[in-house]
Amino acid sequence: MTRALAWLRALLQPSLTRRLLLAQMALLGLLWLVSAALIIFEGVNEHSMLKDNGVFDAVLTVAQNMDDRPERRTVALAAIDRAISEDSGAEDSHIMPAIVLTRAGQEIYRTPTAPRGVRNSRLDTIEAFVVDGVRWRARTRKSPDGTVTMMFIAPGDWKNVALTVNSRSFYLMPILVSIPFLIPPAWLSIRLALRPWNRVAQEVASRGPQDLAPLTFRPRHRELATMVESIDALMRRVDDASRRERAFIADAAHELRTPLAALRINVEALRAHAEDPGQRQLLAGIVSASARAARLVGQLLNLMRSEASPGDSARDEMVALDLDELLQERMAALSCLADAGGVDLDLAAAQQVRVRGRREGLTSLLDNLLDNAIKYSPAGATVAVSLALEEGMARLEVADAGPGIAPAWRERVFDRFFRAPDQKHSGSGLGLAIAHAVVMQHGGTIVLGEAAAGGLLATVRLPLA
Repeated sequence: MTRALAWLRALLQPSLTRRLLLAQMALLGLLWLVSAALIIFEGVNEHSMLKDNGVFDAVLTVAQNMDDRPERRTVALAAIDRAISEDSGAEDSHIMPAIVLTRAGQEIYRTPTAPRGVRNSRLDTIEAFVVDGVRWRARTRKSPDGTVTMMFIAPGDWKNVALTVNSRSFYLMPILVSIPFLIPPAWLSIRLALRPWNRVAQEVASRGPQDLAPLTFRPRHRELATMVESIDALMRRVDDASRRERAFIADAAHELRTPLAALRINVEALRAHAEDPGQRQLLAGIVSASARAARLVGQLLNLMRSEASPGDSARDEMVALDLDELLQERMAALSCLADAGGVDLDLAAAQQVRVRGRREGLTSLLDNLLDNAIKYSPAGATVAVSLALEEGMARLEVADAGPGIAPAWRERVFDRFFRAPDQKHSGSGLGLAIAHAVVMQHGGTIVLGEAAAGGLLATVRLPLA
């Protein structure tokens, strides 16, 4: 039942292939209608038998040569008349073609269904008549010796001709026979024609959010080339806007570092000379606030560097690095922070784990993961760090004993300035955003889970050098 519903939903979903296929079938139907209309038009205005001199010659020859045997002549003419009626395909006897033969002004044969009151005024000329509301066309010819006259009468109303054509399966049979043989080739031709379109769609879908380079596939088709040029132009505009944004934030953050450092130095100097305990406490708060502001500015700079686009020069600085040595170095640098919080750092690392990357970006990644783990772990807890080789990748795990992050927020915390609602510690919401940007820039993955101690487990996988 589920599969049937999925198939029905896919069938009802708008599809460009189906749209083109229906357009081809509609065009086929239109061409078929035009062809049928031309057949009817030709039948109304230029009945083939009216122009067929062979019919006239055959009938006149029989009538002339069998003049001395009237009974056999009548039988022969009746047989020819039936053949003409059957060849016309008309099923209604009142709209069948008819013949009338006269000799010396006397009728020698008349089709039983021939209309009365039809008489040509000129020989060998097709003329139109209306008898009892029915339109007819007639033509009269004489035998070579002028003794026998034959008038051929054919239906001249388009409705009657249409009924005749339909009775001969000229309407439905061609379209019914051709549709089963035309739909599969038409569908296959559309699928083949859309292959360049699918190549463009696949390349766009394979791009990451930071990859704004022009598309590599350059179609030769005019319509698709225009679309690719529009996509490239959009990517250039987005890339330019992103570069301007990063440049503005980086410049602003860089300009803020100096006044914040000067502010902190001056406030610490004032606190050292202040004698009033209340003033010292206020100045200590200003020092703490300036330290948090300086850290936020530093994180903004790191974020801008980590989000460098593929075309930036920073991207070209990737070299082979020993991740195990860099990890030990950063853990040693942050050991003072861990000691101040009463947190132990435990490392289990494999030897010689080399990755290709930027030292500055990987340092920022390790610092943010370790800093978060230390900050959120309670006193006496242990931050477990492991580094191992796994299926051609370097796997880094940082597990703390803090409150963790609810599963509903584990993807959102990678967004800039977003912090889980239940967090009690202060922060800027940039640490995990920086870590995610660095991992994406290095072609890796980062996943947040639950540690064995109940805290947060951050698992990072990076390609080996």
